[in-house]
Amino acid sequence: MRAARTAVLVASLVLVTGCATGPSLENRGDVTAPPGDSKHLTIGSAGFTESDLLAQMYALLLNRAGYHTRILSVTNREIYEPALESGQIDVVPEYAATFADWLNAKAHGPDAKPVGSPDLAATMKALRSLAAPRGLTVLDPGRAVDQNAFAVAASYARKHRLRTLSDLGRSRLPVRLAAGDECVRRPYCEPGLKKTYGIDITGIDPKGVGTTPAKRAVQNGQDQMVLTTTTDATLGQFGLVLLADDRHLQNADYIVPVVNRARAGGKGVTTALDKLNTVLTTKDLAQLNQQVDSWRRLSEDVARTYLESKRLIPASH
Repeated sequence: MRAARTAVLVASLVLVTGCATGPSLENRGDVTAPPGDSKHLTIGSAGFTESDLLAQMYALLLNRAGYHTRILSVTNREIYEPALESGQIDVVPEYAATFADWLNAKAHGPDAKPVGSPDLAATMKALRSLAAPRGLTVLDPGRAVDQNAFAVAASYARKHRLRTLSDLGRSRLPVRLAAGDECVRRPYCEPGLKKTYGIDITGIDPKGVGTTPAKRAVQNGQDQMVLTTTTDATLGQFGLVLLADDRHLQNADYIVPVVNRARAGGKGVTTALDKLNTVLTTKDLAQLNQQVDSWRRLSEDVARTYLESKRLIPASH
């Protein structure tokens, strides 16, 4: 029944949002309205493991605070963001720098200068200024961040005494990088590694971001480094370790809840979701992802067990 209900909800969102980029700012009266506090909330998920886990945790925390929730999985930001503006979705987990740049491009065109940066305070300021006119409120970021990251074989790191990307740059070792083919032009990837760290990138092996073939290429020595993310839970299976981004090349993609102000902008929602900020770390999130992706546990069960272990919700019996 849950799957059928979700399919119907997704279909209704497509019908409402598919013909436009979003509700007209000029015609919407809720942008300056007082924060709302609806007791029936729809939480959006972007459909991948991490987003599903965060949505489940949001739902459990809000249920504990007296709200009635349902989760809607919508994999396309072009659909779920306008639905968030219109109030069809009330809460969604997002990534600060990525969402800031997305809203900026939506407001000023695809060639707009990025506003996301490694500076969390500056990124949050830009994000909130872009979100507010659309009737959205961005809650405080927590400790967990899902950024691009670079991993090498653990044996390679030990042999060359590498712990950071700066160490790799100082080593002058030639590095073939397994990544997406766009890496050659993205400032956080090959150009940034060369400019910020002085790493000798000899070529890009276009195997994708954090894919199994990319990791295996580093594991077997075909490549020396792979582009992945900070919450990748499978690195240990391939004998890989992350090198610290000690000069902060990557943008501040801290996890932030974004809410529809008119329906979920009240203190109750903020207080409930802020509880996650003090406990959820990047390492925690990677481990939770692993339980779903590698151990085949359900996202709802993993989320509940984690919140219970942190005493944010009562243990179920």
